[in-house]
Amino acid sequence: MHKVLLKLTIFVVACVAMHWGPAKAQAFPNKPIRIIVATVAGSGPDIATRQAAIRLAAILKQPVVVENRPGANGMLAANDVAKAASDGYTLLDANIGNALNDILRPTPGAARIEQELVPITDITASPLILVVHTSVPANSLKELLDLARTKPGGLNYASGGPGSLIQLTGERIKLAAKVNITEVPYKSFGADIADMLAGHVQVGFGVWGNIGSHIRAGKLKALGVASSQRLSAAPDIPTLGEAGMPDIYATGWNGIFAPAGTPPAVLQVLSRAFMAALATPEFRDFFLRDGVEIGGKTPEQFSAFIRNEKTQYAKVIRDANIKLD
Repeated sequence: MHKVLLKLTIFVVACVAMHWGPAKAQAFPNKPIRIIVATVAGSGPDIATRQAAIRLAAILKQPVVVENRPGANGMLAANDVAKAASDGYTLLDANIGNALNDILRPTPGAARIEQELVPITDITASPLILVVHTSVPANSLKELLDLARTKPGGLNYASGGPGSLIQLTGERIKLAAKVNITEVPYKSFGADIADMLAGHVQVGFGVWGNIGSHIRAGKLKALGVASSQRLSAAPDIPTLGEAGMPDIYATGWNGIFAPAGTPPAVLQVLSRAFMAALATPEFRDFFLRDGVEIGGKTPEQFSAFIRNEKTQYAKVIRDANIKLD
């Protein structure tokens, strides 16, 4: 009798477990979804998330609220979302800064993307563009590197400070080309533009949304874009690979994450909804004109992308002996 009851109990539990995932997916969402953005209002990731949220709300037929929680290079927002209920109603918009945090600032107990936070999809990516001031006698990447070899330490480049995407990209190019170009650190991304335009720094990196107008006006010369393909907004700029330096990819990306433990069925609903939102002509047109690449990876593809990002930048950090202040 006890064996019969035990078998019956196991059968009932198995049936419940089998149907729980689809049932949860059908019920989700039935209340507003909140997305916490790790950057300030008006930043690139914030704008992209808000544009995606508008389309997401229409697709899921539930309000999608976007809140900003900047601070500690994205760690504050990541920690908040990691502590939230694993039900799909609190999500994180993280970015490349969060991935670099996991390498450079392995704080005990801090939430890490791909561990305490699981990926859903990427939203947008803005490739870095290598530029020089018009006074620099170089019109191609090859000419710039040749010039650097004749004047070791004589050229300088503007970076976003220790551990920034720009510093890691600049040092990676220096290592690959075996050149010595002096780093001039700035406190934040874009803070160097005024000095670049004035010629106080000779080499720099930026995204099309920040420096495209200066390139078009002839105030800066673009030598290459750190992407696998040319920008639709500026098809005349070669990729760094085309310019002679393959495998140098550097993008400021952002994407959506959920607390670890969120049911797979809920993650699937969110993944499909975000992909549909990013595929709308309105979303694509809004960003493609500014040289921004549109995301839409599956959770598995996004996870693999993040692992590759961490691997490549960890190598640069080791090889260039980069340390935080």
